[in-house]
Amino acid sequence: MQSQLEEKILLAAIEEFGRKGLKFTMDDIAKNLSISKKTLYHVYDNKEDMLLALADYCFADIKKSERAIVENPDLDVVDKIEQILVVLPERYQNIGLSNLYQLSEKYPNIYTRVSAYLSTDWDATNALIEQGVAEGKIRPIAQAMVESTTQKFFADSILVEHGISYEDALHEMIQIIIHGIRVEK
Repeated sequence: MQSQLEEKILLAAIEEFGRKGLKFTMDDIAKNLSISKKTLYHVYDNKEDMLLALADYCFADIKKSERAIVENPDLDVVDKIEQILVVLPERYQNIGLSNLYQLSEKYPNIYTRVSAYLSTDWDATNALIEQGVAEGKIRPIAQAMVESTTQKFFADSILVEHGISYEDALHEMIQIIIHGIRVEK
C-alpha cells in the first residue's frame, strides 16, 4: 500500500510518461508536484525504483478493474472476455503503452517485470475462456492466441512502426479474435 505521497508521485509519473514517454525526468515529476527533488528522492532512490513501483501500481489497478468485470452479473462470458482483454483504467489511456518495448534497452529490470505481468496472472481471463469453452461459446484455441498476441505487442516496435497505439491494437485484436472465436449457431 502506497502512502499518499507515493501515490501522488506515481500519478505524476503517469502524466509525465504520457507527455514525454521514458524521456521524462525526476525533475519533471518534482516540478509537476511542486515538491523538491530531495523529497522525491526520499521516497524513491532513483527513476528505476520509481518505475518499478509504477509497474506494480498500474498492474494492481488493472487487476482491480478486471475483478469488476468478472463480477459484473450483467455481462455474458464473451462480453466479459472482450472487456477483460482490453481493460485499461482511464488514467492510463494516454501513456503510450506501445512504447513499452523501449524498456528492454534502458530499463531491463522493469521490462522483465512488465513482461512477467503480461505473461502470467491470466487466471481471471483463463477462467472466463474455460467457461466460454464449456458453454460452447468460444473455441479453446482463443487462450493461446490472446496471450501470444499481447506478448508480441510488447516484444518489439511493431506497433510504433505502424503508428498504432497499444490500446487501439488491443481493441482491434479483440475484434478479430472475438468475431473469429464465436461459435455460429
